[in-house]
Amino acid sequence: MPEIAAFAKARDEFLSMVDDLRPELHRYCARLTGSVIEGEDIVQETLAKGFYALGLATEMPPLRPWLFRIAHNTAMDFLKSHGRKYTETRADVVDVADLAAVDAAPDPFTVRAALARFVVLPVSQRGAVILKDVLGHSLEETAATMGTTVMAVKAALVRGRGKLRELSGEDEDEAFDAESRRQLDRYATLFNARDWDAVRALVGEDCRLDLVSKSQRRGKQVQAYFTRYQAEEVTLRVVRLEGRLALAAHVAGAERPAYFVLLAFADGRVTDIRDFRYVPYIATEATFTEP
Repeated sequence: MPEIAAFAKARDEFLSMVDDLRPELHRYCARLTGSVIEGEDIVQETLAKGFYALGLATEMPPLRPWLFRIAHNTAMDFLKSHGRKYTETRADVVDVADLAAVDAAPDPFTVRAALARFVVLPVSQRGAVILKDVLGHSLEETAATMGTTVMAVKAALVRGRGKLRELSGEDEDEAFDAESRRQLDRYATLFNARDWDAVRALVGEDCRLDLVSKSQRRGKQVQAYFTRYQAEEVTLRVVRLEGRLALAAHVAGAERPAYFVLLAFADGRVTDIRDFRYVPYIATEATFTEP
């Protein structure tokens, strides 16, 4: 139908227009949520909201600040709806002398902080240190995105930077279900052996496939998903990623994964596949280990 074709063309044009902004939006959303996966979910929702709003607009808004404002509000709604701690936007009380001493340059320590550390901060501090120190926004831009004042941003920076330094020596430990590990190991072993018949046999008849930011398939259509992999030099390794087991995809023997794949199982069959190959910036942001 002409209407569907026109809609798809407009959507593709919009996504092309914002393509350079997506990694930066993801860096912000991933740190607000403490998750590269949930951060990407918020980016997807942000772009959907932006595309819809742009269709109603009479003129083009300043794209970067406009999308960051949508992303910030979307992330706040996500955190509140999921009952996350530290989402209150209370004021930060600090000494006036501390505010005067706030460094306008990004704090190198904050830039190096592990992604998961940010969720310990109250959301006002979290947003300020991510926008200012990680993404390099100005104090004024940070205040505009968060819908607050420059003075409030300075106060949040003082508290947030200090808290991140206090947390720098703490470690985290994760425990994983042995059956989940066994299932992922089996899938990865068959995949790496290029035993495609056996891999397809592991996939349930009603399996859902999400090629993130690209397309979605279900049932018999999922079988074609492996055809492309047959022609590619990709290997999978089981890793610990944000409190869950995942598969890291390594291209042509590279040590650093190019992207991740999440699987869900029921009764020994794969029921859900989320493949992040089309949003590779996730792998750049992710912190992971081999369990």
